[in-house]
Amino acid sequence: MLDDRKTAILSAVVQEYIATAQPVGSSHIASAPGVQVSPATVRNDMAVLEQEGFLVQPHTSAGRVPTDKGYRFFVDHLTEPGRLDETRSAEVGDFFSAAHGRLEELLHQTSDLLTRLTNSASMVLGPTAAAAVVRSVQIVGLSTTTATAILVLSNGTVTSEVLDLPEATDDEIRRAAAHLDSMLSGRSIADSASVPTVGDPRVDEIATAALTALRRASSDDQVFVGGASTVAASFDAVEVVRDVLHTLEQQFVVVSLVQNILDRGMSVAIGIEHGVEPLAACSVVVAPVVVDGEHLGSVGVLGPTRMNYPQALATVGLVSDRLGRHLGDAG
Repeated sequence: MLDDRKTAILSAVVQEYIATAQPVGSSHIASAPGVQVSPATVRNDMAVLEQEGFLVQPHTSAGRVPTDKGYRFFVDHLTEPGRLDETRSAEVGDFFSAAHGRLEELLHQTSDLLTRLTNSASMVLGPTAAAAVVRSVQIVGLSTTTATAILVLSNGTVTSEVLDLPEATDDEIRRAAAHLDSMLSGRSIADSASVPTVGDPRVDEIATAALTALRRASSDDQVFVGGASTVAASFDAVEVVRDVLHTLEQQFVVVSLVQNILDRGMSVAIGIEHGVEPLAACSVVVAPVVVDGEHLGSVGVLGPTRMNYPQALATVGLVSDRLGRHLGDAG
């Protein structure tokens, strides 16, 4: 454990580097709150912090910058999530007060909100449609051999799938839709492996085809990533930018990244702690979206390891809470 003065020096270095992205010198830190010693004393303590792996000196005679270990100490011992300023808090409140419509659009707009508030890439994972309660099912004929199955869920999701059918009449499609709606309404699509037959082979075939297509569509993860170009601009190295952009394009990697962090009981993963090598220069701040005690989604931000952790923690915490409350009210 670091003594109080080294702790204050490390805190000052981290906060200054977050603000400026420039190596921090001892003369600048000497007058920082909680330090108030000579630059020579600061230099000696910074050398100790470097030996212990909390700081690194990128160039001879340059100042120091925090390492991942230094950021971890800062996050674990020196910061509180805090609260957003009134302007940002009001923006979050206004956003969710005005939010309505389809769930997909809400989650997409939430990712944009997180990016605006943090200048980081945002990650929003919504609840899978399979867990929500069915409000209605419709089948709309497009031709004698094609139709669209439409599923409306309690969480605001609207899913549609085009069906290829044997030649069917409007009456057969209507009867299949009515049967499917009566059997699924009030239940989750995940609980509906099959639908009892009505005794008409054509109607049963249409209903089964629609259910199969809607179950398949409802099992997909809802993942929305925003601000990839914003976070890419934080890095000078072209290869780092390429790695970050490529990784954020892979939906399954984003889902695994967020879920792994939460499964380990973490809210912040710094550098390679998150286990995704192409994002080794990044940190991730995440929080679960909880509705009635059930984890139904997640929100998070990804940025360079020098991100503003107190602000990111406060933003992600507030947005996850408001999103959970909004989904609960919608259900």
